[in-house]
Amino acid sequence: MREFHAGSTDIAVIGAGHAGIEAALASARLGLNTLVLTVQLDAVGNMPCNPAIGGTGKGHLVRELDALGGEMAKAADECCIQYRLLNRGKGPAVWSLRAQADRRRYQERMKHTLEQQRGLSVRQGEAVDLRREADGSYTVVLSTGAAFHAKAVILATGTYLGGRVVIGDWTESSGPDGMHPSNALSEALRRLGLPLRRFKTGTPPRIHRRSVDFSKLEIQPGDALPIPFSYATKTPPENRAVCYLAWTTAETQKIVEANLDRSPLYSGVIQGTGPRYCPSFETKVVRFPDKRRHQLFLEPMGLHTEELYVQGFSSSMPEEVQVQMLHSVPGLEHAEITRPAYAIEYDCIDPLALSAALEVKALPGLYGAGQFNGSSGYEEAAVQGFMAGVNAARKLRGEPPFLLSRGESYIGALIDDLVTRGTEEPYRMMTSRSEYRLLLRQDNADLRLTARGHEIGLVSRERLQEVQEKYARVEAEIRRLEHTGTAPSEALRAMLEEKHSGGAAEGSSLLALLRRPRVGYEDLAPFDPDRPPLPADVREQVEISVKYEGYIRRQERQVREFRRMEHRLLPEDWDYASMDNLRLEAREKLSAVRPRSLGQAARISGVSPADIAALAARLEQTHKGKERGV
Repeated sequence: MREFHAGSTDIAVIGAGHAGIEAALASARLGLNTLVLTVQLDAVGNMPCNPAIGGTGKGHLVRELDALGGEMAKAADECCIQYRLLNRGKGPAVWSLRAQADRRRYQERMKHTLEQQRGLSVRQGEAVDLRREADGSYTVVLSTGAAFHAKAVILATGTYLGGRVVIGDWTESSGPDGMHPSNALSEALRRLGLPLRRFKTGTPPRIHRRSVDFSKLEIQPGDALPIPFSYATKTPPENRAVCYLAWTTAETQKIVEANLDRSPLYSGVIQGTGPRYCPSFETKVVRFPDKRRHQLFLEPMGLHTEELYVQGFSSSMPEEVQVQMLHSVPGLEHAEITRPAYAIEYDCIDPLALSAALEVKALPGLYGAGQFNGSSGYEEAAVQGFMAGVNAARKLRGEPPFLLSRGESYIGALIDDLVTRGTEEPYRMMTSRSEYRLLLRQDNADLRLTARGHEIGLVSRERLQEVQEKYARVEAEIRRLEHTGTAPSEALRAMLEEKHSGGAAEGSSLLALLRRPRVGYEDLAPFDPDRPPLPADVREQVEISVKYEGYIRRQERQVREFRRMEHRLLPEDWDYASMDNLRLEAREKLSAVRPRSLGQAARISGVSPADIAALAARLEQTHKGKERGV
């Protein structure tokens, strides 16, 4: 293959999935000339695993990305066809928005957004080589020989890198949905010295709507009052589709058990590590042999197709076994498969090789994002792409990296988990990943992060002022409730009795009443004639702030202590291997991760409290030595 110079750019993004989209848009919007390369332009923003945005923990990421100036939430609100707020029966810390997307509409919208972005070029082509030049820049070479010079490169390769699709004993070198894989690039990255590993994920089968007996299924409608993902969406979204629930049977389990020897997961055909929290159906059967049935979700791919995803039925079983499994489910006895389920193995990097800015520590100017970093999910990919794009742009502009801590965002927790603790399986965000989840709710992401988005130049002054005015109204209403009393009455007594919330105390303020269990802000309306007209999001913030005030203050104290540890910075040039007062495992882990702070060091797997105490003592000695001029 003969190379030829095809152009130069500031930043080259390899991949145009959910990570690549956000990386390219962020860097271009920050004024850097950006080139995004993709194997197939028609696959921009593809959704091979499920046609949905959000979910438990993931909805938080989308809201945070929107507050920072990302694109996913806005696109979701334009293209989603059913909205549901999950975990309504629990506390607000775990409420998470999830919406079904029109898959093709979402792809078209994201592709057009890239095409319209000033300073951004979109190019179809397979990257087959990546070289680091003597001056620290990079050359990306396509299969056609076209060579692009870039000052920085972001790898957002998804499941294309060394992709291999597996269905039973049939395998094929392939990307998702039959797309061309990216095999040569894996070898190029190995030549650069990147520590690659092999992960695996899977997809469920797709079936034809006409072959489903919906009378045997349970309908799952959207919320009566849908909530949008983006804070900029002023018109409530419209539910235009429904989903359905189905259940597997004991017969389904028998079919799987009888064919386990044909499963590539258990026959040794698949070598990659799969996700623990989104396993294949055959793995569910093996792990939970006493569970006789499992829930499945039938989700539409869009408004202009008859294909349905059978979510929860991810598998790599032979196709004829998949047919038997489907036909054992009530309502799916005659299901027609349009696309069989498959597993896909792919290469990714050990995220411990990355800094908190998602830059490869050994190769400055090279960044990773999304599934390349060992995560799973569209939302996890999108936020990493955004952060990589911002940090690549800031580095080229001579600015310090933009970092989010786990004390202020789910994004910070996600990245910190990856680059500090690493992962032995595709990482999935969940609310349980965050120790500060009562503070980091999906409803208040605008309060937490809009100012940070404005700080880096991706949120307008007008948008920041809107958020400031919103929370000024929240504070004003809380003060009004505190100074507004209500006299005992039969109506008030009846309401409190209905809510099982005690009697009406003489001279109670509205704030005191709102603090009572099961009494909501709306319940007080009949007893509050001077109540101002407030938007729904302001009313929600008032209620949450009042009801959870004690818990919120406690977590704020915890975050202050966390930040104190984060501000105790460790010298970059410390030779951990020579520190005899540390255990051998701690020396190895600290040398590999190179933590920024004492707080980050404490979160490294294999570093004990005794090791942290030794580091703290050495840090104190270092500071005293500097004060004495030693």
